[in-house]
Amino acid sequence: MTDLLYSEEEEALRAAVRDLLADHCDAPGVIARTESDAPHDLAAWKALADGMGLAGLLVPEAQGGQGAGHREVAVVLEELGRAVAPVPYLTSAVVATEALLECGDEELLGRLASGRTVAALAVGLHRAPGTAFAVARLENGTLHGELTGVADAAAADVLLVPAEDGGLYAVQASDATVTPQVSLDLTRPLAGVVLTGAPGRRLGDADPAVRRALRAGAGLLASEQLGLAEWALTETVRYLKERKQFNRPVGGFQALKHRLAQLWLEVVNLRAAARNAADALATGEDVDLAVAVAQAYAAPVAVHAAEEALQLHAGIGMTWEHPIHLYLKRAKADSIAYGTAGAHRSEVAELVDLQAP
Repeated sequence: MTDLLYSEEEEALRAAVRDLLADHCDAPGVIARTESDAPHDLAAWKALADGMGLAGLLVPEAQGGQGAGHREVAVVLEELGRAVAPVPYLTSAVVATEALLECGDEELLGRLASGRTVAALAVGLHRAPGTAFAVARLENGTLHGELTGVADAAAADVLLVPAEDGGLYAVQASDATVTPQVSLDLTRPLAGVVLTGAPGRRLGDADPAVRRALRAGAGLLASEQLGLAEWALTETVRYLKERKQFNRPVGGFQALKHRLAQLWLEVVNLRAAARNAADALATGEDVDLAVAVAQAYAAPVAVHAAEEALQLHAGIGMTWEHPIHLYLKRAKADSIAYGTAGAHRSEVAELVDLQAP
């Protein structure tokens, strides 16, 4: 039977990542960055990717990576979600890396594993695994077209672009026009990508690569949502213990205790679903079902946790200076990333042959 508990190595990894993020991604710094023209924290990314080697966790050692697995990546994403870190880890170290692993491109994989290169899959962030996605046109051996809603494209050095011939192409970001788009989540900005005669190198077949990448993205996104929800619950409990009303801690009121107890149960269940998805991706057993279950459950819980944190912090929670708004926006944006909860519930029903009447 699979053991979903965290190992000693995973807990040590968590502690190291949390310490690093405490130095690089404190709340005032993240808020200030969202107000600037440079939302991505490249110093934090360099520390994660180059200093700790975390960009290559999914890449085999023979190809320059760490040769770890999805469970370790899930721990990293929990901590990134807890800090709403504005780094392209999910999009480059997970989604783009999974696409390259499917294609078997060792040269580009090595560059991503080292952290020297950031890649983004040029597919809309809202696309669920197995659904149709936009493709670029091929004209005289170059790529043309417009792709929208691409997460972290502004931070990418290389874009992985699916084309109409069924291939996946590597395009230098400098050969494309990347235009920021209005995004609710200021810590994971979206962009439109316009290709006008951009040269590209064919990596492999697009369909299996994109499906594998989006499936891994959806499954491990649940771990990010878990970290976000745990932060919201922990900070809310801490605040309610300190905040006093009528000369007693607000957290002592029974109505609030019930709300927090319900939220705790939801977060515990989310942890089980997220860990199961990460383990399934690592072992290759029942992956589609585990990912669909995790995403069907994760999005509502993360949004609920952030909403409860906002409401129970009362007036201070409504201020721009408090980071709760970053967590609520990330939770809402994550709720449609790689497919909505409704889409994943439909996937679960289809996988277990339990169709709605």
